[in-house]
Amino acid sequence: MPESIPPEASSLPSPPPQRPVWIDAAAVALMAVGLLSILALHLLLALIAGLSAFALHRALEAVLARRMSGPTASKVAMLLVLALLVIVVGLAFDKLNGLSTTASPESLTALLQLMADSLDRLRTAFPAWLADRIPSSAEALRLMASHWLRENAAEVQRFGHHTLRGIVYVLAGIVIGLLASFAGRGEPAGRAAFMQSWRERLSQLEHAFADIIAAQLRIAAANTALTAIYLLAIVPLLGYHMPFTATLIVVTFVAGLVPVVGNLVSNTAIVLTSLVVSPWLAVLSLAFLVGIHKLEYFLNAHIVGSRIRVPTYELLAVMLVLEATFGLAGVVAAPIFYAWFTRELRLNGAI
Repeated sequence: MPESIPPEASSLPSPPPQRPVWIDAAAVALMAVGLLSILALHLLLALIAGLSAFALHRALEAVLARRMSGPTASKVAMLLVLALLVIVVGLAFDKLNGLSTTASPESLTALLQLMADSLDRLRTAFPAWLADRIPSSAEALRLMASHWLRENAAEVQRFGHHTLRGIVYVLAGIVIGLLASFAGRGEPAGRAAFMQSWRERLSQLEHAFADIIAAQLRIAAANTALTAIYLLAIVPLLGYHMPFTATLIVVTFVAGLVPVVGNLVSNTAIVLTSLVVSPWLAVLSLAFLVGIHKLEYFLNAHIVGSRIRVPTYELLAVMLVLEATFGLAGVVAAPIFYAWFTRELRLNGAI
């Protein structure tokens, strides 16, 4: 006589059917096309801003969830991210206000005078035919800058439009990232199989981005340490005083969180500031920072490659291909995209 099935056992729900492989393959393919389209449409800033906001909100939510309920932790994390954004914007405006304040030792007026003094010293070292082309005072330098701006008004306006558009993209990305994270991790039981797979692909992209940020923090710290040694030790030993030293060190760290391109941004700021002090210091700074930049290119591939568990040469090859296709944006996107792609391959047992 067969054994009877306990009533409670017969009432257990059957396990959900396994998702067809083609659904995951379609979601991965759609994600890959979407990421490449983001590069083609010049929306990388929005993507990075959105992923940053998403990851930061999730990290804060995980910490707060230990002390409060899930929904409350999510709302408080949202408020903290928004508060951090307001603080960063406020500090930026405060710094810009300091530049326009005449009494500030690091105001634009003081910088123009410092540059004029530097050019005046340079006039004595150059031949007469070249010295006559160098501005003789801060007022002459200001007039030369005004003349250049009038002659290149169209290019300056175009640069302003691109900058404003970039800011709008960043803000839009932050809003989208926060809304996506605030939507919650849980999915309704009846959600279609493709949407479940799509959400998993987004989760893998988030984890890949977190891996890149963790690796980039180490790179930025190393880059900032070398730059601080140069600005705080080497430059004073040479008898120069570099303005904005603390600001330049902070910019070096923050910009260093962006692979390769961030280093170019901080290097440009340092060289231009060095040029204000002395053309010879600018040449020295350029030589020093070019060396750091070349080192950072390979250091980036090594540290990021070890973090996402891929050989350095593979990541360098991907960076080269995307740079040739999309320019500098491709260099920035390559570690993120390849980290996501290898996570997907590893998840499905392909590597």
